[in-house]
Amino acid sequence: QVQLVESGGGLAQAGGSLRLSCVVSGRTFGYYDMGWFRQAPGKEREFVAAISWSGGRIRYADSVKGRFTISRDNAKKTVFLQMNSLKPEDTAVYYCAKALTGSSWGSEEYDVWGQGTQVTVSS
Repeated sequence: QVQLVESGGGLAQAGGSLRLSCVVSGRTFGYYDMGWFRQAPGKEREFVAAISWSGGRIRYADSVKGRFTISRDNAKKTVFLQMNSLKPEDTAVYYCAKALTGSSWGSEEYDVWGQGTQVTVSS
């Protein structure tokens, strides 16, 4: 059973930074592609960033490209999301998720989700 626990959310001012972490427990971590998603109040959950199991492939939503950086440390079973130049519109609950093994890059299916961590950006 794989479980994901996010941390690092909080309150930041516009232009500030936060670093989210997602610790994975359970089965072998290194073979899962991982993703970050977010859901703002009244909106649908949206994709933020994804990283392949080796870290060799990464992609971002256009809205965060150049400001957010996804990374992973397989030895520590942790995925990170470094968020810089934060904007009020980045305010949301952020979730990390594990992709199904064998999912195609760019159209992953995510089968395990964390509980989420709140990020609030003030103007």
